[in-house]
Amino acid sequence: MSKSAELLSETGVFAETLDGFSSRSGQQALSAAIENVISKKQVLIAEAGTGIGKTFAYLVPAIISNQKVIISTGTRHLQDQLFHTDIPLVKKALKVDLPCSLLKGRANYLCKYRLDIAHQQSFLSRETQDHLARIRQWSKATQFGDLAEMSEISEDARVWPIVTSTSDNCLGSECTDWAECFVVKARRDAQEADIVVVNHHLLLADMAIKEEGFGELLPAADTFIIDEAHQLPEVASRFFGKGCSSRQINNLVNDCIAEQLKDAPEISEIRETCDELKTSMAQFRLALGVDSQRDGWSKIKYKPALQKARENLLGIFQDLTDILQDVADRGKGLELCAVRCLELFQSFKDYGEESAAESTSIYWYETFTKGFVLHSTPVDIAALFKQQRDALPGSWIFTSATLEVGHDFEHFAKRLGLDQYEKGNWNSPFDYQQQSLLFLPDNLPDPSSFDYTEKLIQQAIPVLEASKGRAFLLFTSYRALNEAAKLLQRKVEYPILIQGSLPKHQLLEKFRELGNAILLGTSSFWEGVDVRGEALSCVIIDKLPFASPGDPVMQARLDGIRKQGGNPFMDYQLPQAVITLKQGAGRLIRDMKDYGVLMIGDNRLKTKGYGKTFIESLPDMPQSKRLEDVQAFYKSWMDE
Repeated sequence: MSKSAELLSETGVFAETLDGFSSRSGQQALSAAIENVISKKQVLIAEAGTGIGKTFAYLVPAIISNQKVIISTGTRHLQDQLFHTDIPLVKKALKVDLPCSLLKGRANYLCKYRLDIAHQQSFLSRETQDHLARIRQWSKATQFGDLAEMSEISEDARVWPIVTSTSDNCLGSECTDWAECFVVKARRDAQEADIVVVNHHLLLADMAIKEEGFGELLPAADTFIIDEAHQLPEVASRFFGKGCSSRQINNLVNDCIAEQLKDAPEISEIRETCDELKTSMAQFRLALGVDSQRDGWSKIKYKPALQKARENLLGIFQDLTDILQDVADRGKGLELCAVRCLELFQSFKDYGEESAAESTSIYWYETFTKGFVLHSTPVDIAALFKQQRDALPGSWIFTSATLEVGHDFEHFAKRLGLDQYEKGNWNSPFDYQQQSLLFLPDNLPDPSSFDYTEKLIQQAIPVLEASKGRAFLLFTSYRALNEAAKLLQRKVEYPILIQGSLPKHQLLEKFRELGNAILLGTSSFWEGVDVRGEALSCVIIDKLPFASPGDPVMQARLDGIRKQGGNPFMDYQLPQAVITLKQGAGRLIRDMKDYGVLMIGDNRLKTKGYGKTFIESLPDMPQSKRLEDVQAFYKSWMDE
């Protein structure tokens, strides 16, 4: 038995030290495999079923390895949980006190300099002024400057970009607050720590050389553990890509005005040209189209109105660049604004100018009510990621509950350019045969039918009656969600909670408190949501979650696969949909005592040959097409 497995066994230190800890053979086997890979500096792709306890399974070998380990998680929330809860428990059981560090992107830390000049922003609402007052008070007491400490101000509040820095506007060592900078302190702590907890955004931002800032941290690491690894390819696509946006322009304009008031108050021309730039940006946004949309740049690139708006925008960019360069010696802030303005001008000027034949990127745009983003996304990130990973030799462990597609890891491995790797699937310890039932009604119309959602809800209502509410309804589109919400509100007595009506964490809190609610959600509720106990005893999925073929990035990827002689559906669309379905199904059983029914309405599971791949990738649940079996299942559990 490996050392890690022994520590996690029923006679190990965790069983002796931690209340409620129970040894799991799957956890021990996974931990032993990770320990082996770390010692041999190999690559491991590990699917760890829900309930395995994969966090302890990788933390134990990481901590006892005496190596520098970087652990990357999917979200900042998971980072905080890992650092503040899980690592302290493992250190307590192992009786070790090695230095550990939590490192986030610079946008998660208060910038004292920008807080000091915040009052010089051109317009501050009453709410933002109130937030600034509370942040100033907090700034006097905080030790780490981590914005997560200020949970009473929402994550998307307008105040945060005003009081945080970016790699563009950071003054660096010339800043008067450099010695007390929270970002610098967090990085220094990370340099000295044995275990560093980051997230995928930060890991990839640094790999993509975007100065989010490890400095020498990445090359110094011996082992990289990537948790929630199924998210990594999509995050990598964003970070290895480029883009320019209205937000970048707005941030530049606000910073220019603040720095002008501070260091060049008599140069009113800066403010006037900034106002012109904002007006020109609004005209460019209108030229992209009235509605919110996402589409390929080539479809609108030559529209006369758009070309004219773009030329006007570039002309004002050039004027502002010239003015800023003339006053750049007045202060470090103005100097940085001049550099940013030139870079942003160049980005807009060069955007989409590659010919389709030469380009290895997908050019596409996205519009919102008042803003826009022009994206440049690599068609294939495998070679890019492999190049970056090869520069960081050491052990790499990729783990998640959803990496396999039909007993095969090849889809995940190909997307990241992984060729030589160990692999394994450590199944969930939950007894799905007893704890769950897969309900596949066979009298629903084709998912493309105009009345599909109405028919689905008709089939779902008796299931919801049997489960006494306590359900997630997961949809592949907002249109279907909204239609279903109207139908349910008229026909069921249980509380209905709808995604978007409250912030996500508040919706989940309310769902748990009510105990009999029905929550309707789309993509963000398919994963990363953990509701244990009887409050969630039913998950209903409307359709197999195939990504929209009309999405410009999807279209380009499918074209690329086709040109290389591959099968776009089998090589990409199907594996992606399988992984997403596994995530949605994984919401149901989260604990040894949980029980519930998973209902999937989509009849393609039975009528299409690929339906078998979906079924094989789900946990081993008993299946039924009879409503009576659903009712009997709930009765047996509720009578206990």
